[in-house]
Amino acid sequence: MWSSDPSRSVDGNGVLPWVEPRKTRIGLVAGGLGAYWPQFPDLLPQLQASARRVSERFSELECEVVDVGFISDASEGAAAAEKLRLADCDLIVGFLTTYMTASMLVPVAQRSGAPVLLLNLQPTEAMDHPSFDTGAWLAYCGACPLPEMANAFERCGIDFRSVSGYVEDERAWARIERWLKAAGVRAALRHGRHGLLGHLYPGMMDVITDPTLVSAQLGGHVEILEIDDLRVRVEKVTEAETEARMKVAQDVFTLDDSVVEDDFRWGATVSVALDRLVEDFELDTLAYYHRGLDGEAHERVAAGMILGASLLTARGVPAAGEYELRTSLAMLVMDKLGGGGSFTELQALNFNDNVVEMGHDGPAHLAISAKKPLLRGLGVYHGKRGWGVSVEFDVKHGPVTALGLGQLRDGSFKLIASEGTVVPGPLLQIGNTTSRVDFGCDPGEWTDVWSASGVAHHWALGTGHRVAELKAVADLLHLDLTVVDPR
Repeated sequence: MWSSDPSRSVDGNGVLPWVEPRKTRIGLVAGGLGAYWPQFPDLLPQLQASARRVSERFSELECEVVDVGFISDASEGAAAAEKLRLADCDLIVGFLTTYMTASMLVPVAQRSGAPVLLLNLQPTEAMDHPSFDTGAWLAYCGACPLPEMANAFERCGIDFRSVSGYVEDERAWARIERWLKAAGVRAALRHGRHGLLGHLYPGMMDVITDPTLVSAQLGGHVEILEIDDLRVRVEKVTEAETEARMKVAQDVFTLDDSVVEDDFRWGATVSVALDRLVEDFELDTLAYYHRGLDGEAHERVAAGMILGASLLTARGVPAAGEYELRTSLAMLVMDKLGGGGSFTELQALNFNDNVVEMGHDGPAHLAISAKKPLLRGLGVYHGKRGWGVSVEFDVKHGPVTALGLGQLRDGSFKLIASEGTVVPGPLLQIGNTTSRVDFGCDPGEWTDVWSASGVAHHWALGTGHRVAELKAVADLLHLDLTVVDPR
């Protein structure tokens, strides 16, 4: 299976060099009321130990932690706020270890420009009431300032969210991890560079997206690319690089007897060029389409993209056909949540088996395939000009989430999601990805409600039930989330 493991991504033979993904940057400030320290000498060391443990847990979750230390009053809070303002964090975490005043954290939240998560994690599940004195109790009263913070933040116009539990409470850490993942999604969009190559598929009014709205609502940059940006790179690919890419593809795919050698070679050549395009423009996603005419160079380049686009998608650079910028962004969201995210649309409804059949020709997320994906030769792409090779598989059987990025009449984006289960059964064998998804209801009813949600006719299909995580993503992105569940 194609992997983003650095040992597989060796430079020199046309394989895109390994680039370490940017870690989610967490700004951590812990604190308590300094008036307690001289009164209860054992309290501060205990609280600082809890703060160190929380910082360790963040690092174990592969976050970059900017720990500004323990604050005891408003002036120290202001100093911490300045450090975190300069750190460009993706999420600010305020750890309420005991009672502290709102004046200690409001400046941190105001100046950082990042979303804020408040933690109330007491040392253990419960106090030992018979043996506890006031100092021991104070280590457990992080809940006390939480309503104060909430009230002050509301009055100051600061959005926040909170998680309460105890330091080693796995239920609490599951909720915390959702916010960390959501912060990672927000960062990927905020720092992302999104390629838009070619032109619109004629007549597809639903997929048209204003690139400025992407930057305005989600952050990041949309890079407008010409088909010639890829063509000139295709022309520079060497025979050795093409051969090396063909060997990679033979390892990743099962090659069907329908694959024509020349088409396979051409797809491998375009794949090498796609990697260079992504590297040269520092792209995090790619949406593309080009029609072309009568077998000329541009048509041949566009027809050879599926192999390379699928390999890119599997290694964390989502690629979507038909110029579907919003779907390439939805695929990125799913990938950052750990669910992959494959380019998908409706194919048919199966009322005998109570499933919705969905998938797409074109690029697919190889890392979430139920088995080794098949590379099939195509004499024609349905509804498009071209020929060549295409990818065929179904998504891993089990829980999945469909995620679309819709757009409302006022131009605002919204997330649309639905959880289902991929089940085994007969699949099309025409060079398409196809998954049989059971949404636990009549497939016709699901299709009506899903279509009425405002979703476009493409979306991302990824593994796992992700609605809880997507609620956190929607919160940090200030987007509405519609969950489609007709049951």
